[in-house]
Amino acid sequence: MAADLGELLVPYMPTVRVPRTGDRVFKSECAFSFDSPESEGGLYVCMNTFLGFGREHVERHYRKTGQSVYMHLKRHVKEKATGAAAGAIPRRRNGKVFLDLELNRDFNGEDYEYEDEAKLVIFPDHFEIPLPNIEELPALVTIACDAVLNSPSAYKKQEPDSWEEEIQVSKHARSLRQLDNEVRIPPRGWKCQKCEMRENLWLNLTDGAVLCGKWFFDGSGGNGHALDHFKETKYPLAVKMDTITPDGADVYSFEEEEAVLDPHISEHLSHFGIDMLTQTKTENGHHTDNNSRPRVSEWEVIQESGMKLKAVFGSGYTGIKNLGNSCYLGTVMQVLFSIPDFQRMYVGNLQKIYDYSPLDPSQDFATQMAKLGHGLLSGQFSKPPMKSELIEQHQQKGVSPRMLKAMVSRGHPEFSSIRQQDAHEFLLHVINVVERNSAGSENPSDVFRFLVEERVQCCQTRQVRYNQRVDYCIQLPAPFEAATNREELLAYEAKRKDAEENMRAPPEPVRARIPFTACLQAFTEPDNVPDFWSSALQAKSAGVKTSRFASFPEYLILQIKKFTFGDDWVPKKLDLAIDVPDFLDLSRLRATGLQASEEELPDLLPPIVLAEDTRDNSMGSIDSPEIDEAAVMQLAEMGFPLEACRKAVYYTGNMGPEMAFNWIIAHMEEPDFAEPLTLPSIMDPGPSTSDSTVGATPLGNSPPEESIAILTSMGFPRAHSIQALKATNNNLERALDWIFTHPEEEESDALSDMADTEPNDNAFSNANSHSNSTLSPDRDVSGPRVKDGPGRYELFAFISHMGASTMSGHYVCHIKKEGRWVIYNDHKVCLSERPPKDLGYIYFYHRLSSS
Repeated sequence: MAADLGELLVPYMPTVRVPRTGDRVFKSECAFSFDSPESEGGLYVCMNTFLGFGREHVERHYRKTGQSVYMHLKRHVKEKATGAAAGAIPRRRNGKVFLDLELNRDFNGEDYEYEDEAKLVIFPDHFEIPLPNIEELPALVTIACDAVLNSPSAYKKQEPDSWEEEIQVSKHARSLRQLDNEVRIPPRGWKCQKCEMRENLWLNLTDGAVLCGKWFFDGSGGNGHALDHFKETKYPLAVKMDTITPDGADVYSFEEEEAVLDPHISEHLSHFGIDMLTQTKTENGHHTDNNSRPRVSEWEVIQESGMKLKAVFGSGYTGIKNLGNSCYLGTVMQVLFSIPDFQRMYVGNLQKIYDYSPLDPSQDFATQMAKLGHGLLSGQFSKPPMKSELIEQHQQKGVSPRMLKAMVSRGHPEFSSIRQQDAHEFLLHVINVVERNSAGSENPSDVFRFLVEERVQCCQTRQVRYNQRVDYCIQLPAPFEAATNREELLAYEAKRKDAEENMRAPPEPVRARIPFTACLQAFTEPDNVPDFWSSALQAKSAGVKTSRFASFPEYLILQIKKFTFGDDWVPKKLDLAIDVPDFLDLSRLRATGLQASEEELPDLLPPIVLAEDTRDNSMGSIDSPEIDEAAVMQLAEMGFPLEACRKAVYYTGNMGPEMAFNWIIAHMEEPDFAEPLTLPSIMDPGPSTSDSTVGATPLGNSPPEESIAILTSMGFPRAHSIQALKATNNNLERALDWIFTHPEEEESDALSDMADTEPNDNAFSNANSHSNSTLSPDRDVSGPRVKDGPGRYELFAFISHMGASTMSGHYVCHIKKEGRWVIYNDHKVCLSERPPKDLGYIYFYHRLSSS
């Protein structure tokens, strides 16, 4: 028999491998489904790639790869016989449990026993060889089988430290030198010290310099000034500004060229006035703060605690297991897969996606989205209990999106960790990934995309400029001054301060109740434009911006801005309730474009400002600016630096102390805030013979060569890169999004039901048109694709957050299905009795038909 088995395996020996260090063995979950060794058909592990496949999918892998040898793993779960002694679960020593897998928590270990079975299966004849079979198998096969059986499952290997490779402690952390330069970092308003970037900012832990990082594929932008600073100073460690939480922060070592750990991060941050270590983590995996009492009612209300919620089962009612602070992912995915476009794209095309998946489907985004979508919508993992007497205690198993989480978060410093994250940021990240993976094909995230018309007005000349940009979400401010219980809030605040001063217990907290109409009104109010440069004046001035909808999306995402930073750097959640309506009409916010009575600002870029030491008398004298000294003194009496007051009055065109005060508030955190007013050297309109100054530049010039080089280095054609940069006003992040959503050769039939406009095009949608727009014959099809329609919506889902910060706490979502509100709380899915619509964080509306 031994000779027979040896001869049988000889043709397949070259395809059998022994797992090496770094190889991941997927022996707990199928790459195409949520089948496991506990499933009825067990799991087949390829002995060459070590990928796992359920019984329905192993044939596909065999046909695609020709790989014939698989290890079949099956775990039998049996209820103990009546009278059997309860106690320890059988382990390896008695031969019944030998797979290195987590025991299913759905089965109580004292009532069930486990028995594992393994065998080699040779395709296509399904010839089976029971294991272990040391005497009869070739040595190589025996070693490979033993290695697979004893290796940890792919994701168990990575938990709980990280979903990515383990990060090491930096060699510079212990002995890091920090300069005594009295630098203090404010809790908000950061900006790169060498450019205007306000995103992807890094704090150098030696000298406190705040500089921008490099531009990455995940959309984070920057000009590399943090790296340039290291090359100049050799200061090795920097921390990403928006990742600082009570649990730590993302630290990068320029010298070691990798992300690192800094055990002394709290001390290093406190050197610059940053104290973030005021929160703790509870044992159940959720975070809370040391002052958690005001949040007790919030947890109870949002989770509908104390009510006998009825569990629901079947298609569309499948829960998602919490992998450890992964509820932000679960809630976002539940909402996305309640939208028909995502269902159609990933579940409707399931077989096509699987048939065309790459050799490693665990690394393919479409495959893993299809896998999760099928798991949620098939009802296969949401079945009612078999015994009627167990209905009250029964909970569905749900699905574990380990492969999708690992795949979608790869390369992202926050989402690849096991820390809690902001559901809103993750939603936008997923939309970005969907966009990149839908180039040239159906894009389900089109339902969220809309155009925003931005109207910027120079306060001094009253001239305007209109631009358009793509967006996926509107963020509504929560104006506390509009609270209907304002007097109650003021009384509570007075009692709280009194209790704090007299060291008494704080009073019962009061939640602000803010009308939704007030939030919408605040959203439509004009905003001051920081660092506004007026092309009409060719100088900095006061500018205001208003935003309107140039198109309305099919599905509207609305986020309430509930989170802020206190002056002590502690992230705070505003305790508020908003009467968010079930029906929403935004028709009055449709953009109208340039009006006949308006005059456009000239299309000029700011002139290059020469350094003061390069200016001399040969350039001629510049007249001193006219400044309202009375307004300057009025501001100075408030305690602001005199030079800052002069700049505020000048840049707001002597329009009064109030406008100048707003300028001060918007610019007071800038490094040159209190420096003397210096005016740029401006050319005469005619040609110049001087080489020392450069005038304003037309906007039509080619994009910066550095930006073009970045895109071409990623493999995009030069002409396409230039086109993308021009279409997005040289914004790298938006240019990449534009490239992925605009292949070089766009087929006209794919755009037949979409309205396309250039970002700077004034051909806006008609405010009176309420039907889905179609392409106009003379419309440029190179702009962003949007699905326009009426601005009337109905609420169908919302995500709620419990806790003191987006970096802590817990998320649940409520979705309206079949006319009923359903609460999704990790793997638990129940009918909602009282959906807390006033305490939501992210709201989802679908467009109502025009009829």
